[in-house]
Amino acid sequence: MSEKPVVLAIVGPTAVGKTALSIELAKTFNGEIINGDSMQIYRELSIGTAKITEEEMEGVPHHLLDIKDPTESFSVAEYQKIVREKIEEIAARGKLPIIVGGTGLYIQSVLYDFRFTEQPKIDASLQKELEKLPSDELFNRLRKLDPEAASEIHPNNIQRVIRAIERVELSGKQKKEIEQDHGQEKVYPHYIIGLTTDREVLYERINKRVELMVEKGLLEEVKKLHEQGIRGVQSIQAIGYKEIYAYLDGFLTLEEALDNLKQNSRRYAKRQLTYFRNKMDIHWYDPFMDGKKIIKEITDFLQDN
Repeated sequence: MSEKPVVLAIVGPTAVGKTALSIELAKTFNGEIINGDSMQIYRELSIGTAKITEEEMEGVPHHLLDIKDPTESFSVAEYQKIVREKIEEIAARGKLPIIVGGTGLYIQSVLYDFRFTEQPKIDASLQKELEKLPSDELFNRLRKLDPEAASEIHPNNIQRVIRAIERVELSGKQKKEIEQDHGQEKVYPHYIIGLTTDREVLYERINKRVELMVEKGLLEEVKKLHEQGIRGVQSIQAIGYKEIYAYLDGFLTLEEALDNLKQNSRRYAKRQLTYFRNKMDIHWYDPFMDGKKIIKEITDFLQDN
């Protein structure tokens, strides 16, 4: 038996069924759930992030939901620290920690020996200079300074492009140098369940989820943030918020915004799958076919650990 707590993780693309499976497994294996989605940590961002409701929790304790205001920033290093503390707390109660979400880097940083150096402080004059540049010029500048970082950021995500440029210019180091070790060593004995299904099935589920979000009040949720004057912060860069902001600001019709939301969600799902398949040792299942198999293989793993 390991001296370290055993951890279960459930990962996969958006809308694949992680939430439903997590509740089933938490009830089966006496677990508590830790949020593994970078946007569900924000208060007031619930419908657009598909945050689990109190009713859906079915009494299972959940952690790291609604811990930040929409105007606050949040980093992977901060996530790593908080979640590792939660893992110890949950295990000390005799429960199984279960991390559930689609933000690969966050989950990877907890389960493996990622180490982060201190980020450089923001230089106000540099930031003002960068904010004046057109988006294509900004992105080309980043590609020259840090090609690897540029490959992981969409050219239209201006905030992330600017932050990446600042990181290189202020520290003199590229992303891979600052993140000193994309760890390969396991910090905890763990079993990672990856959920995937037929692409057409997944894309149809994503489209239906967007329609359901609108029915539940997505527009009203985003309007509240918009009316508070919340701009240029990490939270509203989330898919589901940036598209509706574009509609509210008059750049898109509602139909165009929702079409973009569906398309961006499908593209994000594809990027999620690519990340998970390349970065972690994952046991893949179809959530609609492999229920009994998942239970059996986790049971075997827990008995061996």
